[in-house]
Amino acid sequence: MSIFILVTKFKQFDFASRKKQGQEFLKLVKEKVPTVKWIAHYAILGPYDFLDIFEAKDEIEAAKVSLLSRSTGASFAESWTAISYPEFLTLVEEIK
Repeated sequence: MSIFILVTKFKQFDFASRKKQGQEFLKLVKEKVPTVKWIAHYAILGPYDFLDIFEAKDEIEAAKVSLLSRSTGASFAESWTAISYPEFLTLVEEIK
């Protein structure tokens, strides 16, 4: 499993339905991509509204998560792959 980061932005933030939209998103992910494992979910300040960290089998599964976020209200979604710092240090040693 690989680690992915998903950042999302909502064009119009609907306070009344935010919780329901979030629950709908998680339900869809469980149905459509059941192997995804959530690590963290944050509301953040800055250019994005939310940041999610999750494990997925590959970039196809990560793309499905991103698309599902768009289908439940996100106007923008971007996924990034992540490498743990110890793994990164191993890579650095390998290419020295």
